[in-house]
Amino acid sequence: MKTSVIDLGLQPSNFELTQALSAAFSQVEPTLVIINTTGSTGVNKKVELSTSAISISADLSNAAVGAKPGDIWSLLLPTNHIAGLNVLARALKLGTEVVGVEGRADFTAIVPTQLHRALTGDIPLLEHLQNCKAVLVGGAAVEDSLLEVARLKGIEIFTTYGMTETSGGCVYNNVPLPGVSVELTYSGLIKIKGPILASGYQDQEALWLKNFSDGWFITSDLGEIKDGKIFVIGRTDDVIISGGENISLAAIESELASNFPDVNFLATSIPDSEWGQKLCLLSDAHIDQVKISSVLQNKFGRAAVPKEFLVVNEIPLIGIGKPDRVKASTLIISAQR
Repeated sequence: MKTSVIDLGLQPSNFELTQALSAAFSQVEPTLVIINTTGSTGVNKKVELSTSAISISADLSNAAVGAKPGDIWSLLLPTNHIAGLNVLARALKLGTEVVGVEGRADFTAIVPTQLHRALTGDIPLLEHLQNCKAVLVGGAAVEDSLLEVARLKGIEIFTTYGMTETSGGCVYNNVPLPGVSVELTYSGLIKIKGPILASGYQDQEALWLKNFSDGWFITSDLGEIKDGKIFVIGRTDDVIISGGENISLAAIESELASNFPDVNFLATSIPDSEWGQKLCLLSDAHIDQVKISSVLQNKFGRAAVPKEFLVVNEIPLIGIGKPDRVKASTLIISAQR
């Protein structure tokens, strides 16, 4: 049986993507959706998701928030990411079309950065969220203080946890969706099983087999389980999530080393209410911050522009040369006081 492919890397329009998903949901023939995402080493991965997994994820999400046929989702996220694609899929399942921030919607999905902006001056976005029956917030950690303010403003929040390999959010308000199992490995890593899992990585079978074991997808997130609820307590790799975008710290440093070979850099992050994790940059020499920002934005996009710069005498290292990101973060925080 021939497998059809929807490659988000080809940047189909929202209309084209909706048409392709609609056709795939109504056909028996398998269809794979290819979604680019960034791994812990900065190497790009092309995740293969079946439209069956995306369809199941959409049904579970609609059920979790109480969405009924005829209800409307607003699309406030790019559709080359799983979160934006999922909004299109949920709307299809309800028989409706998505609207923008200016339209009336029953449900929407955003990242913490958007929630922060809604609560700090973006009045049209705030009013849009207040008028929704439920707002999914995921893609990065969201501070409890931000959630409290949002709820005081009358926004009904569902926090979500997941990744491209799990068809996006599969844990809502710290509870796995029906049919999704979440456990911890012996080393404390979160592992996930269910019909929403990806089929593999395109042309990277060895990497997929490393992350997939006995039906479980092994994440890079450390977690803990309390009273049936899952909590993420950290990451084991050097990828941060800032404004809902994955940023490889190693890739940032490699790009800067290529462009500015006479300067040593260390990329790190600190918690931030707007960005979730704020990208920061240490250097052992004074640098042109505008030029640095331009290089990184051109290579990786706007989210990769450092929000804080700090010049130090020596780049903090561990042992024989491993970057000490914890020390670097401490230096950034101390410099802000």
